[in-house]
Amino acid sequence: MKLDGKPAATIIPRLRYLKLIAKQCDITNPYEVKEVLANKDKCKWNDLTKKNFVATYTGFLKFIKKTWEQPTYKPAERLPFIPTETEIDQLIASMGTVTATLLQMLKETGMRIGEATILQWQDISFQQKIVNITPEKGSNPRILPISDKLIAMLNQLNREREHLFRQDIDGLRTTFGNQRTEAAEKLHNERLKLIHFHTFRHWKGTMEYHKTKDIKHVQYILGHKHSDSTDVYINLEQAIFLADSDEWITTVTHNETEELKAIEANFTLVRAINETTAIYKKRK
Repeated sequence: MKLDGKPAATIIPRLRYLKLIAKQCDITNPYEVKEVLANKDKCKWNDLTKKNFVATYTGFLKFIKKTWEQPTYKPAERLPFIPTETEIDQLIASMGTVTATLLQMLKETGMRIGEATILQWQDISFQQKIVNITPEKGSNPRILPISDKLIAMLNQLNREREHLFRQDIDGLRTTFGNQRTEAAEKLHNERLKLIHFHTFRHWKGTMEYHKTKDIKHVQYILGHKHSDSTDVYINLEQAIFLADSDEWITTVTHNETEELKAIEANFTLVRAINETTAIYKKRK
């Protein structure tokens, strides 16, 4: 997979799939592997995970010069879980220093965990308050703003290392998972257990579209090469904010100064009355 140019973020989870199955059967025997996948007591994966494993295992068999008759799994299409910002902030606040900084980075930029693990200190401009993201999985590079809060958190990290965070993604997931479980129990909120590293990316895309209604803007933020990958955030935004979509706050502007204040407050233009007067609105 490395020779084929696959990034570590793709390779590591696939190795984890193989190791889990190898604990329950002879991994070189396709029939035994099928039996494990079909046994609900031995394999509690959903159909999407099983589908991904089948592709992984097919590659493994090719590597050892074997083939198999692949089982077919058709996962039901569903929108990803989107937590509230309060839940995200509570989760971040309950983490250790390094994990909290990592999660704040994911929240503000929507970058993939693989992109976060390869961040180096030279990718951060503390003066300009920006982060330069090196893409993975065929994405586009991008430069995004970061907050004073995140900068303060970064300043608490050890700069003797070349990278901001550990490059061991499995280790990061384990640490995060343990702290997440503790936070969910302490805060009595089981929803926190549904938050994964990629959840922050889904949350960022959804909120950016809700704020701007500009799918091209969201596409740039997330680094998607094709808008098809970004269109899901239109559906997510509509699903999440549908309940209050008919409740609006309106304001009338009479000059450029008032227009700028309205735009900064996330109002969108409804209608221009004349050269100086316009109506703006935003959801409550």
